[in-house]
Amino acid sequence: MAAIEPNVAALCWFALFAAVAGVGFYVLAGAFPLATRDDLTGKAAGVALVALNAIAFLALAYGALAFGLAELRWTSVVIVSGLAALFTPGVFHLWPERWRDGAAGLGILLAITVAALGALQAVGGVFVA
Repeated sequence: MAAIEPNVAALCWFALFAAVAGVGFYVLAGAFPLATRDDLTGKAAGVALVALNAIAFLALAYGALAFGLAELRWTSVVIVSGLAALFTPGVFHLWPERWRDGAAGLGILLAITVAALGALQAVGGVFVA
């Protein structure tokens, strides 16, 4: 394995971050366009939840990519990102439907994304050096 990717621990962390970002993409894609989501726009908390999730998703995507490029070979980043893009729709469809298309799913996603951001900061120190 060392010939393919010498930093296996960082590879596993990057795979986790890519998977969380992939699921986040699919959950957030269902929240847009906001004009069609009366269940979310009817409450100020719904719009705030979408906005916070979008910000957290962008931070995780940026941080994961920065971590991957700093710690891994670029080929490993490409392959793991591709595998995450390929398999996260399956993980998304394992979620109960009420988690996928509503405020409950956005709340759970926000908690998972913030936890992933915390782990990313602890492992890679991407945001504050």
